[in-house]
Amino acid sequence: MPFANFKVPAGTLAPEQKQLIVDRVTDLYAEVHGERARQNTMVLIEEVTDGGWGIGGRVLTAAMVNGTDGPAPAPAG
Repeated sequence: MPFANFKVPAGTLAPEQKQLIVDRVTDLYAEVHGERARQNTMVLIEEVTDGGWGIGGRVLTAAMVNGTDGPAPAPAG
């Protein structure tokens, strides 16, 4: 069974955007593995609590991802 797991900051995707991810990933798996894979393709979109993830040594928030909180602060240290 093809499986894709997306982790995104909570509140950064509208329901329509989540549906678009599911549709496109399912289409991609069907293109790669054949139509037989479509009915068994699982796409999981997990919303991570705001501030519960980081990249490059920086904790990110939904506001930062959405561009409404100014630039990300430099890592401490």
